[in-house]
Amino acid sequence: MAAFLSMGGYAAFVWPAYGVSAVGIAAAILITARSYRRAKSRLAAIERGAR
Repeated sequence: MAAFLSMGGYAAFVWPAYGVSAVGIAAAILITARSYRRAKSRLAAIERGAR
């Protein structure tokens, strides 16, 4: 297990890269969800005004 975690001596580069990738994916998901909620509420407001 220790050999896997050390990544052949490249752990100092590999694990931070995984961390940065995970943070980037999480940020993309959060931004997309927030934009979706905003668009959904704007559409609902437009539809209420059209009636």
